Amino acid sequence: MPKQPLSMHLPVETGTYTRVSTVIGIVDDDASVLRALRRLLEGAGFAVKAFESAEEFLSLEHPETIQCLVLDVHMPGLSGFELQDRLTAAQIAIPIIFITANDDAPTRGRAQQGGVAYLPKPFDRKSLLAAIRKAIDGA
Repeated sequence: MPKQPLSMHLPVETGTYTRVSTVIGIVDDDASVLRALRRLLEGAGFAVKAFESAEEFLSLEHPETIQCLVLDVHMPGLSGFELQDRLTAAQIAIPIIFITANDDAPTRGRAQQGGVAYLPKPFDRKSLLAAIRKAIDGA
């Protein structure tokens, strides 16, 4: 009997949400980071939508379908902070986990003001999954 895709498995109950019905958005201009995060999060049972730019994310017809956004701070074009500002202006409330390879005090301060979590790259799997849990559960 052939294996069924992950989405066909029974939902995994975790706290107040079901993983397979939870959609995590990832926005990062680094294709290798997108691939790695997609594999990690799908392996943890989440549905994932990946975007190579903030502009690509903004073209999403229904951004409110994303329950949590893993968002790179420094990208060409619109930055992660600019995307956050646009979402706020449009009254779209998505919990954001900021990630960056350029960890400095101003970036850290801004991210901590408007994000659920701030993770300098490289970060470990447990830290990201804990931050996603916090974002989804609203803790």
